[in-house]
Parts: sequence; structure tokens; C-alpha cells
Amino acid sequence: MHHTEPPGILAPHIPADAYRRAEATGAPVVIVVQTTTPRAARPARTYLIPLAIAGAAVLGLFGLVATFLALLDFATQTAIAVGGAAGPIGVGGITLRLFHPKTK
Repeated sequence: MHHTEPPGILAPHIPADAYRRAEATGAPVVIVVQTTTPRAARPARTYLIPLAIAGAAVLGLFGLVATFLALLDFATQTAIAVGGAAGPIGVGGITLRLFHPKTK
């Protein structure tokens, strides 16, 4: 029994003995070749939603940093005002003279 190989490359799920049996009986052989179709372009919404979320997160982070710097500035101004009004500060026998020259 002489057999010939089918034209082209058979997919792994098509048994070769089924092809040979169809060839021996004269039955028609149908080979289905699947091709990939080009993908359609994604809608803009697919890209805009993550970008909007990232932009909101960045703006929120900028707001957090600005709030922290404003609080730090306020705390510094308060410490300067308290230090200037209170004079020397003493704790446990250690006295600190803030904002006053050492010699008068």
C-alpha cells in the first residue's frame, strides 16, 4: 500500500490515518485552515479611563505635598513667634536661649 502525504502541514488535531482512509476510499478531504483576523482598534475609552485615574492620583499627591509644606511653614512661623515671645526656655536645668544674642 502506497500512501502520499497530504498537501501542506496538517494541524496536530487532524489524524493522519483519517486522511489516508479518505484517500483510499476516494472520499473528499476538507482541510480547514484558520487564519487570524486583524484586531479592531480599541476604543479611546480603553486608554482614557486609566489615564484619568492616574491624573487624579498625581493631582491628589501634589495636593498632599502642598498641604504638608503649608503645615510645615505654619509650624515654623509658630515656633518663631513662640520662641521670640517666650525668651529663654529651660528644662531640667538646661536653658536654651532662642533668637537672642549671647552678648548684650
